[in-house]
Amino acid sequence: MTSPAFLALGDESFVSLTTFRKNGEGVPTPVWIAREGDTLIVTTPAGTGKVKRLRNDSRVELRASNRMGKVAEDAPVFRGTASIVEDPAAVERMGETFLAKYKLEYRIFLWIERRGKHGRAQRYKLVITES
Repeated sequence: MTSPAFLALGDESFVSLTTFRKNGEGVPTPVWIAREGDTLIVTTPAGTGKVKRLRNDSRVELRASNRMGKVAEDAPVFRGTASIVEDPAAVERMGETFLAKYKLEYRIFLWIERRGKHGRAQRYKLVITES
């Protein structure tokens, strides 16, 4: 059973998502997050370090944070397991969840990303379940 506190992270604007290197060292990254049913979802470009790390170790830790990744000292740590969703139709459907939550901000972000150095970068979604 997924805890209500874990699912409440989906109401945050940003969380610090920690993924783990092969040597066990955690790498925190601020990310947008949304809720879909009993899971949390994160969006990320396909070529990011977090995707590479998750291919080796699916463990993650989540903490509420601000846009820059700053976490309050008393913010609880939630442990979970992430799976990478690469299927374009599923990624598109989950993108609608982010659009509904973040609205214009999400559209602007994607527009800026398309004009950046990566052009129209392929995006993946991460589905996170509580461990």
